[in-house]
Amino acid sequence: MEQNISALILAGGRGTRMGRVDKGLQPFRGGTLASHVLQRLAPQVASVAINANRNLGTYSALGVEVLPDELEGYEGPLAGLQTGLRHCTTGPPADSPCDSPFLPPDLAQRLYDALNAQGADLAVASTLEADEDGKARTQLHPVFCLVRKSALPALDDYLQTGSRKMDGWYKSIKVAEVLFNDAAAFRNINTLTELQNEEDAAANPSLKDVASCLSGYDPDALPVRSAQRIIREFIQPVRGIEKVALRSALDRVLAADVISPINVPAHDNSAMDGFAFAGAQLKPEGNTTLKVIGTAYAGRPSALKPGTGECVRIMTGGVMPDGCDTVLPQELAADLSDVAVTIAPNTVRTGDNRRFKGEDLAAGTPALRKGKVMRPADLGLVASLGLAEVPVQRRLRVAFFSTGDELRSIGEPLAEGCVYDSNRYTLFGMLQRLGCEIVDMGIVKDDAASLEEALRTACECADAVITSGGVSVGAADYTKQVMATLGDVHFWKIGMRPGRRWPLAASDPTATAPICLACREIRWP
Repeated sequence: MEQNISALILAGGRGTRMGRVDKGLQPFRGGTLASHVLQRLAPQVASVAINANRNLGTYSALGVEVLPDELEGYEGPLAGLQTGLRHCTTGPPADSPCDSPFLPPDLAQRLYDALNAQGADLAVASTLEADEDGKARTQLHPVFCLVRKSALPALDDYLQTGSRKMDGWYKSIKVAEVLFNDAAAFRNINTLTELQNEEDAAANPSLKDVASCLSGYDPDALPVRSAQRIIREFIQPVRGIEKVALRSALDRVLAADVISPINVPAHDNSAMDGFAFAGAQLKPEGNTTLKVIGTAYAGRPSALKPGTGECVRIMTGGVMPDGCDTVLPQELAADLSDVAVTIAPNTVRTGDNRRFKGEDLAAGTPALRKGKVMRPADLGLVASLGLAEVPVQRRLRVAFFSTGDELRSIGEPLAEGCVYDSNRYTLFGMLQRLGCEIVDMGIVKDDAASLEEALRTACECADAVITSGGVSVGAADYTKQVMATLGDVHFWKIGMRPGRRWPLAASDPTATAPICLACREIRWP
């Protein structure tokens, strides 16, 4: 949970698309839409409030503050944002609509990081979407945003013009766009029909039912996003946690929060080489001269305790002596000798150049969050906490093979009409880069019995199975036929470029083509 971020759930509409019932209070998977959004947001922030204009008591029962619009007349999400900015007390609010219960678990943190890194006034989520020509373009989601309170005057001015467009008010401020990979995480539930479809899918997890919701599409050219939706709705996370030595944790996924056992820094300390003293001694006019009674070094706590008119020479990282709250950088001294230092007026202020105990990280708070991919800097952070091991998710185990009598392995003589099997090496490289545990099953002959045996073996030893070849309409293309005997073929061809015909089949399909997955417990990124 980020201590410097609050959150605001926007639920202030009239519910015109939901039979005049508040969207946020519509039943959804054992709760309400608003409660599911709250469950997603609450772990990410220090506090959550809901913007609502009706049924305030019902929203209050969720245990959060409820803020009605300060503008009258149901003026849309910007009115809710304005109210939230006026009342936020725990940092910039991360905003999300009440009808989007699938929002990313790192939404607030990534928006907050971008806001600070780019010195922006507003951070907005974005995704890549395909246009009608199949080209990728950036799609902004301005209702998923994080706003500094300093941007409130710009919002007030915009609303005073009578405009209410969510993407129109921030033209005069600095905006940071934050790209998220999962576009579906930002989808919303707009109508009662969409809500019922989601409920039906949760109650009866059959991919056939989901596919039936995608009526109107050419079965020989299923849109990529529709295929991804089917896959995403029914994939379950890989289960299994293991503790590994810190050096072995690179590129692994944390299975639990890493909690700091210590304060960082461990003590109040100096941020500069200079002189530590009580700031109350600084004279508003005229020089302040202090006697130097000793030196405090980093890593060597001292018993020095300067009194009135005294100071301690201190090195960067040195523990602040008792009674000291200010450090004068050595280079800013007006006069300096072995026994005294003179400070000119207005050179430093009380409290300058002092780092507080736990300022970077307090003991008992998360240093890294569950789901974080461990990078080199993260190894250093964990090492700075004195931790030798971290809990990580078990690696995804993937089996793969190629099919085709014409294929030869590298190093073998190449007979007429044959080709070397190159796909397996491409797949190996891609899976290795993803950090998967790899089971290379080689080349399988073009006959149904061999293919069935390979698939059954692969399912017993792996979470996912990737096949290459045997998926067209030729007499020796058995892949679809064998998959249909082992499970259900839920869709077969995807309308995408380059290429077009890409197979996907499984008892529980869990990946984009050309992939067959007949095992459960897969988490597709």
